[in-house]
Amino acid sequence: MQYFVTGTDTEIGKTTITVGLVSAVIKAGFTCVGLKPVAAGQDLVNGTWINEDVLRLSQVCEPNIDIEKLCSYQFRTPCAPKISGELEGKIIERGVVLDQLRESMRYAQHAFVEGVGGFDIPLNADWTTADLAVDLNCPVILVVGLRLGCVNHAVLTRDSILSRGLTLAGWIANQVDPDFAFLDKNLESLQQCLSAPCIGQIPFMSEPSNGIDAEMFDLNSFLLP
Repeated sequence: MQYFVTGTDTEIGKTTITVGLVSAVIKAGFTCVGLKPVAAGQDLVNGTWINEDVLRLSQVCEPNIDIEKLCSYQFRTPCAPKISGELEGKIIERGVVLDQLRESMRYAQHAFVEGVGGFDIPLNADWTTADLAVDLNCPVILVVGLRLGCVNHAVLTRDSILSRGLTLAGWIANQVDPDFAFLDKNLESLQQCLSAPCIGQIPFMSEPSNGIDAEMFDLNSFLLP
């Protein structure tokens, strides 16, 4: 089974959640890969330029897959991927991304494809991350960054997902603001507003982690029989 992981905004923990989901599914006894077809922003690691999110995903996949199969396009500048590509004189090609994703998905029983930024971000002049989700036709998992405005952002993103004929498999609450007021009441509002199960609640972490406890996710609600 394949899932598309999106978020209510950028910098709300999609990669941390995707890493956690991949690890949880593997712990449950399945093979699983995490894929990020487009990534902007690279660091020099052991003499090689690589995107941090791509590196983290590569470290948890089972079976291990090559970076090139995990990510079709990496760009140096940390900004919107279409802009970052243009700065390097490159255009993100729809066919390249889809062919690579479909090939890589075959390596494991389950796959999570992480989007870029929010749900509907331009990848080239006439193709967006929302279009990518439609092309893949995968159920969508929505990462909700728990901070002021999250209910509005979650509902708007939910509506955008459903309006394209996609299935919202579930949502994950990720606390990105350690001082977020009325956390429980906001979670209650999200439960009432979103037409899908909450499949995980992740507490605030000061640094990105590859060690989210598998028990934080309710795999039975969307994946496991």
